[in-house]
This record gives sequence, C-alpha cells and structure tokens, in this order.
Amino acid sequence: MPFPRPAIHFAAVLLALASGSACALEPFSARYLAFNEGKQAGEATLQVVQEANDRWRINLNVRGNRGLAGLLRLNADQSTVFQLEDDRFRPLEQSTVKHALFTGRKVSGRYDWNAHLAHWEGDISKKRRDPVPLRDGDLSTLLMNLAVIRDAQPGATLDYRVVDNGRAREYRYAVAADTEIVQADDELSYDAMRVARSNGGNDDTIFWVASGVPTPVRILQREDGQDGLDLRLVDYQGVQ
Repeated sequence: MPFPRPAIHFAAVLLALASGSACALEPFSARYLAFNEGKQAGEATLQVVQEANDRWRINLNVRGNRGLAGLLRLNADQSTVFQLEDDRFRPLEQSTVKHALFTGRKVSGRYDWNAHLAHWEGDISKKRRDPVPLRDGDLSTLLMNLAVIRDAQPGATLDYRVVDNGRAREYRYAVAADTEIVQADDELSYDAMRVARSNGGNDDTIFWVASGVPTPVRILQREDGQDGLDLRLVDYQGVQ
C-alpha cells in the first residue's frame, strides 16, 4: 500500500507533534536517488522489515550508475538487526559490505547486551577489533535514520551515542525551528525539518524529516565541509 507523497506544511508538523502520540514502527520500503558531489550517480533503497522473535531489520543498499562501480561509497549494503525496547531501538547485529571494481570490504558486528559489549570482525583494523562498552540507548549508524524520525521536533536538541565499526561516537543534533522545501526530483518536494549535527566533526550526516513520512526525505553526508553522498527520497510504500 503506497504512502502519500505530497509536500507537507509546517502547520501539519506542529499538529502531529502537539498530539503527543509517536507513530508505531511499521515495515516500509523507500527508494532514493543517489547523488555524489552534487551529481546524480545512482539509486538507493532503505527498508525496514519485521522478522521472527520480535526482531526487526533495517537495510540500506546503494548502487552507483553503470561506469561508477569503482566508487566504494556508491556500491554498499548495510544492515542492522534490532529490537524495540520501550520505544528505543536496540541494535543486535550489524553488517556492512562495500563493493568496488577490484576490491571490497566486509565488516560485521555483534551487540552483546548481557555483557554490555560490542564486537567487530572482518576487514577492520586491529584496534577496531577491541570490544566496545555499550550503554543503554546506544544505536548503530543506520538506526539514527529511525531515531530522528521518532525524536525530531521544531527547535529540539537530540543526543545520540552511536556504536558502530569498532568505535563509539557522540552525536548532538539541532532540529531547525522552521521547515524548508526539499526538492527530491523535478516533480516531487517535501516541506521538511532540517536535523543537523551541532557538535562538530570532519564528517557528518544531515537529515531532513517530513511529517507522516517514515524515513528521512533527504540524507546528506559531508566530508571536510564538502557534500558527498546525498540520498533524496522519491518513493516509499508499506510492506506487508
């Protein structure tokens, strides 16, 4: 069943937030156009599926256009298996596979909540193989996509601790007080809140969130102040 795709006005955002009711997590599949350094370079899909034993999985697949297979960032599969606990996303397993023309990289992680330790293996440095202590509320990188949808309110400050790829990092995000128009393609735009990191770092991810949409309408990665991978939502639908 397709979700609606119109631009959403700020008044609707405020009305939804004022109701105080968070949207329950439901399976969906979303399709994005992928841009690299401002140029359209491929497509991506972001999916949330429900599995057995109260487990969920979020998958991100990015594929570059033909002729760009050597670009590691544009040929990647990421996945996090997680559980819901009191409206929090608790990661259990993490996998990243990056493809290139002659090389590739595969890394997997396991979150042991009994021992409160996370472990990584695969194509990763020896230092990153050391166990990382876990705290309640820790996320994987992929799960931040769902967390900002859950938490974003106009003018809010969002704090996340992300344990991924053999390290832990603190993220503080500022949600804009006003919305802005986000253009996905020539025929589709969204009225969305910008959620941008406010505690620095050479590499960063900026999200744009629209009311009623279960996934960010735009996800922009920046490195050293320059735009890198840029995903813009063009279609999404529920999954049975």
